[in-house]
Amino acid sequence: MYAYSSGMLNGLMGQADATPAKPAAPAVKYSAVQKDIETLLEDDDNKGPTLVRLAWHASGTYDKKSNTGGSDGATMRYNPEKSDGANAGLDVARSWLEPIKAKHPGISYADLWTLAGVTAIEFMGGPKIEWSAGRSDDPTPARVPPNGRLPDAMKKSDHLRDVFYRMGFNDRDIVALSGAHTLGRCHANASGFEGPWTNAPTTMSNLYFVELMKGEDHWIKRKLPNGNEQYNSPDGTLMMLETDMELIRDPKFTPITKEFAEDEDKFFAAFAEAFAKLLNLGRRA
Repeated sequence: MYAYSSGMLNGLMGQADATPAKPAAPAVKYSAVQKDIETLLEDDDNKGPTLVRLAWHASGTYDKKSNTGGSDGATMRYNPEKSDGANAGLDVARSWLEPIKAKHPGISYADLWTLAGVTAIEFMGGPKIEWSAGRSDDPTPARVPPNGRLPDAMKKSDHLRDVFYRMGFNDRDIVALSGAHTLGRCHANASGFEGPWTNAPTTMSNLYFVELMKGEDHWIKRKLPNGNEQYNSPDGTLMMLETDMELIRDPKFTPITKEFAEDEDKFFAAFAEAFAKLLNLGRRA
């Protein structure tokens, strides 16, 4: 039992009457978070490409003129961004990460989603991506960016430049970031397209560019039952989108595509730099 003087009691009473301080967020051991993401991927490496897409889409809404959008805020938790057609299927990816968020409550969703993308790229054999913590989560949807800022797969190179220049990227960055299509596949019920870009969709490589450089005559235009158009390989196993084909049509994109097809190290270096920049867009800290 403790004995208090009257002065001590008055001080303690004053503390009790004051507004309680907001508890500090638990410290986060980011290496442990990364290990838990790797365990998730070890259970099913097909989740890797979708986690990359989550990080990409959560960051790719940035507009440098208005300084809105981007990775900070984790605004994909709110509508209309959550229900944007470009983000179809990403609710599943976000749900995969919920147990990790619960285990490490101090990490923001904005940091978790971007770290998941970085971890997935390295797990699938890609380059190490520079990443740092510090993004915050918006408590309300007040800063949700408008829909329509992400690339539309059915449009041409001028659209690609509009989207990427808005974020502050150049032509080399556009081609490098498009190289993320070496991973994963499209699903008709999500993107409206169907099939993988390469025969190794869970391995980060330059195969996407190698396939593209087979030339436009190699790819056969096909109309899907939903009315969308895509390009298929002669045997029908692989596909490309309109924006992909623009990388071998546009006179400024084509030499970069050829360079990356011939030298995977150059692609990895350019991708690592551009992807790290992408994940930092819109950061407030």
